[in-house]
Amino acid sequence: MEVPLPEDLGAPAKRKPVATAKPVAGRCLCGAVRFEIDYPARWAWHDHSSASRRAHGAAYATYVGSWRKRFRVTKGMSEICRFEDKAAKTARSFCARCGTPLIYERARSPHMVNIPRALFLKRTGRQPLYHIGIEERQEWTYAGEPLVPLKGFPGVVWQRTKKNKRFEGGGLF
Repeated sequence: MEVPLPEDLGAPAKRKPVATAKPVAGRCLCGAVRFEIDYPARWAWHDHSSASRRAHGAAYATYVGSWRKRFRVTKGMSEICRFEDKAAKTARSFCARCGTPLIYERARSPHMVNIPRALFLKRTGRQPLYHIGIEERQEWTYAGEPLVPLKGFPGVVWQRTKKNKRFEGGGLF
């Protein structure tokens, strides 16, 4: 369901200047949409919920939260499409050209916008220290287990399966 964007989303003409450090820029995969937030971001977190997992097609999504008044679309406002989930009271915006998820909004936090961390070109001033929806974490996600290089495949690592240890006595008893 495509829904028009709120008029105030990223409209620089209506914004009051905010005195902060240099803005942090981000963009979609194809570059049609570009945006920036004021440094530092408000917070950052990993979202393990099924909604974010499906929206991103990944084990979890890592977001950076910014005050709406500190977020600006600098290019490609007309390329942004929006999906509203009325039941969940959320809205997700994405690039109409390449499909990159851009903005996640929640009705309970109308003054905040949440942007996937991977879209930023530099540091945002916040590290993702929080986990949301951890109870929805999938058993197949990487959880920091030791990895080793896969012989013959440069750049590929894997989790070595545990070998059954043989009984040291050599016999059954």
